[in-house]
Amino acid sequence: MQNPHILIVEDEAVTSNTLKSIFEAEGYTVTVAVDGEEMHNALKNSKISLVIMDINLPGKNGLLLARELRENDDIALIFLTGRDNEVDKILGLEIGADDYITKPFNPRELTIRARNLLNRIVSSAKPSDEKPQVEFYRFNNWTLEINSRSLISPTGEPFKLPRSEFRALLHFVENPGKILSRADLLMKMTGRELKPHDRTVDVTIRRIRKHFESHPETPEIIATIHGEGYRFCGSLDNEQ
Repeated sequence: MQNPHILIVEDEAVTSNTLKSIFEAEGYTVTVAVDGEEMHNALKNSKISLVIMDINLPGKNGLLLARELRENDDIALIFLTGRDNEVDKILGLEIGADDYITKPFNPRELTIRARNLLNRIVSSAKPSDEKPQVEFYRFNNWTLEINSRSLISPTGEPFKLPRSEFRALLHFVENPGKILSRADLLMKMTGRELKPHDRTVDVTIRRIRKHFESHPETPEIIATIHGEGYRFCGSLDNEQ
């Protein structure tokens, strides 16, 4: 199997060289881009498995580039940035980043998070021996399509879900009525453990709810169970 190819989007030479050395030492193929133009060229010319991107970049910043990335692809994305305020982190996660790490960073933690994320991607792409293959789930006139990772509205409007949203919603429909903790959801979404003050799950749930809110007639699909987590309340109708 070919080693995963990591694209580092970072204009600060010392940092990008350090990251390149770290990941090459772990056996990954690494490409470096300094701005959005070079990022898009690398994505066209190579099969990229993971993008690690700063927010402060020349030209379009990382948040804008992440939006462009999410509009066209579902490549794994980690923000690695010096911007450590809560607003930027929430924006990054809302755009669809799989993880958000602030500088200065621990190289070992970064490589572990990247490896866990890539392993989750590989695992989700493999057929499961534990459950029969399901092409879609239907509930309350909505459809979650597995292969396309899309949520289809009652009127046929498709919402292409970022990886974190898709994995969270799939976990819900596979466990209807069950209370799912934030720790369990985060592990399913990103492969990492929940830390204090980590709002990744809450931001992701908020994004999923916005899709349902676009059709006001839709009843509550994901309920908040205070102090415990979330529960899927939709009415499944999965006859295929």
